[in-house]
Amino acid sequence: MNLLSIGGSDPSSGAGIQSDIKTFSSFNVHGLTVITAITGQNTSSFGMIEPVLQKILKNQLEAVTSDFKIDGIKIGMVYNSQIIKILYHQLKKSKIPIVIDPVFKSTTGGSLIERSAIKDFQKFMVPLATIITPNKFEAEILAKTKINTKKTLEKVAKIIQKMGAKNVVITGIETKNNQISDFILEKNNRYLISGDKISKINHGSGCNYSAAIIFALAKNKSIRESVRFAKQFTSNSIKNAKNVGNGVVITDIREYDKINSELSAAITKFVEIKNVYKNIPECQTNFVYSKPKPKSTEDILGISGRIVKTGKYVELAGNLTYGGSKHVATAVLTMNKKFPQICSAINLKYQNSTISKIKKSKLIVSSYNRSQEPKNVKLKSSTIEWGIKSVIKNSKKVFDVIYHEGDFGKEPMIIVFGENPNNVLKKVLKII
Repeated sequence: MNLLSIGGSDPSSGAGIQSDIKTFSSFNVHGLTVITAITGQNTSSFGMIEPVLQKILKNQLEAVTSDFKIDGIKIGMVYNSQIIKILYHQLKKSKIPIVIDPVFKSTTGGSLIERSAIKDFQKFMVPLATIITPNKFEAEILAKTKINTKKTLEKVAKIIQKMGAKNVVITGIETKNNQISDFILEKNNRYLISGDKISKINHGSGCNYSAAIIFALAKNKSIRESVRFAKQFTSNSIKNAKNVGNGVVITDIREYDKINSELSAAITKFVEIKNVYKNIPECQTNFVYSKPKPKSTEDILGISGRIVKTGKYVELAGNLTYGGSKHVATAVLTMNKKFPQICSAINLKYQNSTISKIKKSKLIVSSYNRSQEPKNVKLKSSTIEWGIKSVIKNSKKVFDVIYHEGDFGKEPMIIVFGENPNNVLKKVLKII
């Protein structure tokens, strides 16, 4: 796969084309670049900008498009109207996904677009976008409208969509419970994707986000899957950010985590299942995926919050984190010790109708009685481990589903197991 980054050069490698190349490399794809401007900046200050000559911009574009099959394009810094118009005329007939990241201001304070070019950005750049990813500040500039309520947030997204963008993602919206959300407006759908707020000023997260989205789109992921993947990827890059200079931290991109990607994709499909809210228990739902040969729950990826019910819908509240789940991860850890192929699981609400469907299916199912749990086990809070062990101890069969009917003050529960998240999801679809 070849992905093209069009944007400014950042000598600190915190943002711009250098950052995009790091992101693309982490996904094991080939990154191409077209430089629109040279900047002088570091982690503490912003210096000069020199836009490239029109003829070298055209020559760069012709060079990469004539020699490479390009699977996706990300456009970042476009400093002036000349650059904007050249890109528009070169790319307007393109049929591959394009992500526009309207970078108007550097973290260190530099203006990355001439004020006089904003109008041309609205007219020529926005219509190129499969997805446009402004933050709140950039969205307000594009729409000439302040975002201060849910209504104005949606209004601003619609204004930008009317400029020609197929899909609009407004990032960095602070919501309740210390969450940070992205508002997504598709053609016929609108929703929020939320995660834990990370209070860390950084250099590069916006570029990481848009570069991750174009990778996911080029892999034929849906808009929702692409945004969720990018949000998780970016969250990790912020958490791993390093002090490499004397100013703000620079996001650090670790090796692409296939486990994270597969679990994230499965969660996206799970929350979109019709009427899935009816299967979320009072304690909410977690979905986990283990590394091979896990030694503890720290080797098992889970949701730091839960998949929660919001009316007749469900959403992911929290981020994917190793060690993010206790109970469902313990169930997988216990199963994996005897059956190493079992690496994933999800918990569902106990319902007689679901149990009936399970028993009618061809899935292998068993249960345990929590009322028989020894007192010493209750004191150690190791009920899940005890319950799973009691089921599989003398069995040569690998169970697809294990459930219990609860106990005094304890909610009954169904756990679906599988080799990977997609395998778990297929079983879930048979029983709900």
